[in-house]
Amino acid sequence: MPLTLRQNAPFELVTLSEMLTDAAELALVNPNAKHPFDPLEWQEKWLNEPGDASFYVLDGTDPVGFFALRVGIGPEVRHLTYVYIAPEARGGAGAEMTALVEDAARGLDALSVTLKVETDNAPAHRAYLSAGYEELSRRGGMATMRKDLG
Repeated sequence: MPLTLRQNAPFELVTLSEMLTDAAELALVNPNAKHPFDPLEWQEKWLNEPGDASFYVLDGTDPVGFFALRVGIGPEVRHLTYVYIAPEARGGAGAEMTALVEDAARGLDALSVTLKVETDNAPAHRAYLSAGYEELSRRGGMATMRKDLG
């Protein structure tokens, strides 16, 4: 079944807290967030900028992922952050996931998407490269990438 998106109602974080129970997984999604997952912290600190939008990735009706698109440098740029895909949905979902991110960004009137990915996260890095993201720089184990949306 193809993956679909559901825009996150403002601060519906129960679903995300149920996904991110593992400290290591939470640290990959947001290394600065407290463990255990604190919905109030996420509401006030991580998803509270004007213009931010977040989305749940669904397999049928089951949530299997999450990501946020923050306003980047100018409202026409969206910065992808807080990406999570459940282990059972990983493996081959990269192209589908990047397409969903780009569709969501277009729906927010973005002309481009930026992101940072850990250089040692080879599957994610390859997925972004395969989807046409350009690597702009590397620093501190992170690659900064960008794709203009057509």
